[in-house]
Amino acid sequence: MIIVMSPTATQNEIEQVIARVTGAGLKVHLSEGKLRTIIGLIGEKKLMAQIPLEAMAGVEKAISVTAGYKLVSREFKNEDTVLDIGGVLVGGSHLTVMAGPCAVESREQLLESARIVKEAGAQFLRGGAYKPRTSPYSFQGLEEKGLEMLAEARTVTGLKIVTEVVDIQSVPVVSAYADVLQIGARNMQNFQLLKAVGKSGMPVLLKRGIAATINEWLHAAEYVMSEGNYNVMFCERGIRTFEDYTRNTLDLSAVAALKNLSHLPVIVDPSHGTGLWKLVRPMARAAVAGGADGLMIEVHPNPAEALSDGNQSLTPKNFQEMMREVGAVAAAVGRRMA
Repeated sequence: MIIVMSPTATQNEIEQVIARVTGAGLKVHLSEGKLRTIIGLIGEKKLMAQIPLEAMAGVEKAISVTAGYKLVSREFKNEDTVLDIGGVLVGGSHLTVMAGPCAVESREQLLESARIVKEAGAQFLRGGAYKPRTSPYSFQGLEEKGLEMLAEARTVTGLKIVTEVVDIQSVPVVSAYADVLQIGARNMQNFQLLKAVGKSGMPVLLKRGIAATINEWLHAAEYVMSEGNYNVMFCERGIRTFEDYTRNTLDLSAVAALKNLSHLPVIVDPSHGTGLWKLVRPMARAAVAGGADGLMIEVHPNPAEALSDGNQSLTPKNFQEMMREVGAVAAAVGRRMA
């Protein structure tokens, strides 16, 4: 259930409502908007029914949230959430670009990648230090050594760092180096990991599972937010269908659906979504036109020599051209680069 406070509600009235419901054994999640305060309640319905919420001073109305996901929903918060990640804004009218290699391969490769994406206008450097791979014989990443390189690249360029965390044990070490913790597609329903990143308080980029429904994806975000961490963004990276020309099927309809159902920012990854570099630029343009709050793009100084995902990585030149193209589309739909 959510309690919508009146625009004229005083701080004392808000505190009285919170004290009343927490005293009854309910858990509270507070959302303070520009015009009004929303109090989200989690707990037994019978406990909520015993409190005359709408009779309390400052309360405009109490609404039962029917969806299984509460904090993620538009019912809980109608305004779009804008995340502030070290001064870089994600959501709202801002278009954010996260770019870099699939994997951190070497110091030279990473610093060159960081320079390339920074000069082209990206705000985040993406790169995997831990690489969950389908085959145990594939390159698995440089782990903490790779994290150290990412931190150095941030110092040199000022770019924020987004990198994947693959298990509960690695959450503290990745949090020490990164600005955003990425939950990969394979871990979207690793509920213990979702709880762990929720407790970390770090911004979280939640990628869609390869066969996940939008409803399941929303509930995965709810796991993170239920731990008190509201710094969450979705990332559409394609789903598995019967189509075998592309690596995955990039579901851009999910962007519009999420915007309707949730207040959280939505990022699109056309690199994993297609698996083919020639398709990345047109799908990036389509994603921005369709309402995406940002893009995640794989860029490598020399894709032919990449240790992973070279086929879907853009060259520096192609990335620069893509940035010009999406900039024009962004301007046309009322967006600006973050």
